[in-house]
Parts: sequence; C-alpha cells; structure tokens
Amino acid sequence: MDPAPTETQEVLYAVDEQIAVITLNAPQRMNTISRAMLDELTRVLILANEDPSVRCVVLTGKGRAFCAGLDLRSKRGEGGEGGISTASSSTTLNLRNTPPTVLQAMDKPTVCAVNGGAAGYGMDTALGCDIRIMAESAKFAAAFVKRGVVPESGGTWLLPRMIGWAKASELLFTGRTLSARECLDWGLTNLVVPDAELMDRALALAREIAANAPLAVQATKRMMRMGLNENFSDHVHHVYLQLLPLFGTQDMAEGIQAFVEKREPQFKGR
Repeated sequence: MDPAPTETQEVLYAVDEQIAVITLNAPQRMNTISRAMLDELTRVLILANEDPSVRCVVLTGKGRAFCAGLDLRSKRGEGGEGGISTASSSTTLNLRNTPPTVLQAMDKPTVCAVNGGAAGYGMDTALGCDIRIMAESAKFAAAFVKRGVVPESGGTWLLPRMIGWAKASELLFTGRTLSARECLDWGLTNLVVPDAELMDRALALAREIAANAPLAVQATKRMMRMGLNENFSDHVHHVYLQLLPLFGTQDMAEGIQAFVEKREPQFKGR
C-alpha cells in the first residue's frame, strides 16, 4: 500500500468510496509540470488504472490554477529545481509514457475538475480526460503558438475530434484563451459550476459512474476509444467480442436481478 500523501508531495493521491482523487500540488508555481511531477502523475494514473478498488478517477489542482503548462525553467539558468530545460527537452522528453498518453490508454473513467487556469500542457491534460467540469474562474489557454511550439501532448489529435476542424483551427492558430463559459459554448467542458461547488459536483458525478458495473463501464470506454479509428463493421465485431465475457459476470446477473426486483444493483466488479 502506498504511504499516505503529505503536503510536500507534488502530486497527491487518495482513494475513497472507489474514487481516486489525484491533485496537482505545486500551487506556488501554478502547478506547472516539473520533471518530478510528470513522472509522479504518470505513476499514480497507472496505479489508479490498475487498482481493482478504483472505479473512477478525479484529477484536479491545488490553488488558483489547474496547470499552467510545463515547467520549462532550466535548473542552472533559472533555479527551477526539477524543471524541464528548453535546451534539452527536444532530446530527453519522452512523450510516449507521460500523462496525456497514459490518460488516453486508461480504461478507468476520468473526470477533470478544472479549478483554475489550464494552459498549454495543462489544457491538453484536461482535454485528455473523459469528462471536464470547470469552475467559473477557470480558463483554457491554447498558448502553444505564442510560445513557438505545437500542442505537444495530444491537442492536435483531440481538438479536431471534439469540436471539429474549423473550431480547432481557430483556437490553436490564434493561441486564444477561453473562459469557462466560452469553453462550455465551444463544447470543451461538460459543466461550469461555482468555484466553491467544483469538487462536490465532480465527486458526485464520479460516484454516479462508480455505482455502475465497473467491468461494463471500462469495456464501454475501450470500445469508444477503438471506435475513433475503426469502420462500423469492424467496430460492431469488436463490441460483440467485448460483450461475450460480460455475459458470464456476476455483475450482469446482479444487474438483471436488480431490475427484476426494482432495486439498486450492488456491483462487485466480478
């Protein structure tokens, strides 16, 4: 069992009521992602995905920002302990095993509670979650081209699929910042709530998801992910292959019995 998180850790991890809450914990630098935070966030995302007691993951940040992007301060140049140097990142930053790619591969549902500004890498990470709930004060800043870079962590793949080519082009080519309400209008968030209600609303949604049969929820997410790159005939075939093992689960029997008995089902993940 992992040790209890402390306030000195850059990523906090806690599991309660079958929900894993992951909190970026560097508010003094607006939760910019250092090398240490990058590695730790990847580790706990994988931990949550592999933990059979976890049915849903909530990702959020501590302080006034969700994540202001990568921490690009050089250790030598600007005293940024654990920072990712711009001079070396092009050759040493492996994006294949970092939070956005891990998020894309996860079977557990993910809810991002966007508590404040999400810029660059932070915006990509939020977009990589399945569902987003934004505090009224939160913003998405697609500032990549204003920094001379591209959306390095999935934005160019995610945004055209989420909001269409034209809207994605407008956002990414201008490097515009969108308020939470604008994000709702653009289809980038599911819900905008008062700041004080953010975690309550995110956890309520996570509990609603966690109450369902976890094997079915995870299989549904896998099928949605596969469907992004399949034709309809292939996809229907793969759905059938996912359905077959579910027929033999205790959870499917429980779901049917609960329906017949007009009660809430009690799923065990078996």
